[in-house]
Amino acid sequence: MINRRRFLNQAACGAAGALAFAGMESRAANVAGRLSRIGVQLYTVRAEMAKDFEGSLKRVAEIGYKEVEFAGYFNRSAKDVRAILDRYGLTAPSAHVPLKDVQTNIDQAIETAKIIGHQFLICPYLEEKDRKSLDDYKRHAEAFNKAGAACGKAGLQFGYHNHDFEFKSFDGKLAFDQLLADTDKKLVKVELDLYWVSKAKQDPLAFMARHPGRFVLFHVKDMDKTEKAGMTEVGNGVIDFKTIFAKSKGPIKHYFVEQDICPGSPFDSLKTSFEYLKPLEF
Repeated sequence: MINRRRFLNQAACGAAGALAFAGMESRAANVAGRLSRIGVQLYTVRAEMAKDFEGSLKRVAEIGYKEVEFAGYFNRSAKDVRAILDRYGLTAPSAHVPLKDVQTNIDQAIETAKIIGHQFLICPYLEEKDRKSLDDYKRHAEAFNKAGAACGKAGLQFGYHNHDFEFKSFDGKLAFDQLLADTDKKLVKVELDLYWVSKAKQDPLAFMARHPGRFVLFHVKDMDKTEKAGMTEVGNGVIDFKTIFAKSKGPIKHYFVEQDICPGSPFDSLKTSFEYLKPLEF
């Protein structure tokens, strides 16, 4: 199975020319304890987008999603991506950017973001070779602070997306705690993946309370009831989203459904998740 870093590197495109984004900011604001805008991480439909980029975005919009988070642009120019989003009434407040680009090509990512309309650029994954010690995380923290400063100057926000490996302990200290301690809380925010933090046997609310002010985005992903604790459609698993949404401190600005592995059509899985979240009150 293709991993996220390789997928991002294969799918990412370079976009030339900088244009100022003057569109209206989109937010998945909570209105009376409900999500007014529900987003989707497009990694969920990566195979479908590779075959039919525009058609996949159209189907996502038809389900009812209003926001998308990109994980590569499949060789489309930033202007073309923006035009397709506009055509189907979608906004893209966030995009995932692989570690290599964060380290060496953040200016190009920012230029692309301005054209498409991203407000957040998120580093989504660390290869195993890049997370063997606390020193590795300290090195990443330095790169993240630099990327965060560059994003800040451009009116964007940089962030990091977790899996479960960040909760590994080195000499009695969690790697994630070290990373957050070494990054500027204004420059580097967190997109908290609620499946992976739960997979690591951590309480997401307790972790958020330990690092106030760092969390601005959620990956809404459920855990099934099997011993393997695999991924399932939102609402079909064991994660208490209602309580997490109600008690989370943030503010959380965007909620992106993601399901890396689906039992059938990923669009069917996305529809099931959407139909659970749309009427959810918390």
